[in-house]
Amino acid sequence: MPGSSPLADSQRWISTFLQAHAAEHNAARNTQMAYGRDLIAFAAYLAPKSLAEAERDDVEDYLVRCEAEGLSQSTRARRLSAIRQVYRFAHEEGWRTDNPALQIHGPGASRHLPKTLSQDDVTALLKAAAETGRSPQDRQRNLLLMELLYATGLRVSELVELPLSTVRGNPRMILVKGKGDKERMAPLSEPARVGLIAWIKLRDTQEDAARKEGKPPSRYLFPGSGADGHLTRQQFHGLIKDMALKAGLDPARVSPHVLRHAFATHLLANGADLRVIQTLLGHADLSTTEIYTHVLEDQLKDLVLNHHPLAKTKT
Repeated sequence: MPGSSPLADSQRWISTFLQAHAAEHNAARNTQMAYGRDLIAFAAYLAPKSLAEAERDDVEDYLVRCEAEGLSQSTRARRLSAIRQVYRFAHEEGWRTDNPALQIHGPGASRHLPKTLSQDDVTALLKAAAETGRSPQDRQRNLLLMELLYATGLRVSELVELPLSTVRGNPRMILVKGKGDKERMAPLSEPARVGLIAWIKLRDTQEDAARKEGKPPSRYLFPGSGADGHLTRQQFHGLIKDMALKAGLDPARVSPHVLRHAFATHLLANGADLRVIQTLLGHADLSTTEIYTHVLEDQLKDLVLNHHPLAKTKT
């Protein structure tokens, strides 16, 4: 457009790409935001060139710059992925005749084995959850949060945003809306079902009292006083750290995501099929789930090397 700046032109490319990507891939909001930030950073680096004018050397120089700035390998790999995708889209739309990032070999995202907890650690956390909170209602809620997290492997956002309607009627499975609004079923353990029944009964009593005071009822299983209307991720993170301390565990080792890993690892260790675990976790790709086999392999290796009779050093 006449009079527009290269950066403005690049931003129009980015905006159009993100809209198309969201529609085509049903991408989660966090994914879209990450791509947007990465592409805006690249466009700012290119100025006074625009995305339409960039060449392969520009992309390579940018990646070198990112490494010099100390960005992690995974961050650099993600940025290159975003750049490749915007240029693939531009090529498909006829905006460019080439993809300057296509032949560039990125740093690759290193795959770190997920941290996990032993079954004894989880037992200690559940016990601590039942003792964490200022009131009996808080303690009841905190225990249910942990039982649901460990029984289902839900992501923390999925857990705190559970609608009350989803768990009414004493269900054996609950419908969960995950990343990209994809739905899956999560089975409930017996302790989680018992805890749910008791918590919903308490919630209904609280809602009746709120209505009498003219307060609107909350549609969430775990209501909160903030703008979101439910317990926030940050609040839950704080609760888990308190539980870890009470359980005698290092709080740095414990988080909602670590409980999700424990759910998967313990299922696998007890004979669950990898594809079943993939479905329960809501992973789109089996390769994402396969990382848990490496966790199990490391545990088995440690068991043999440190506890097998023949591993003991002769004196």
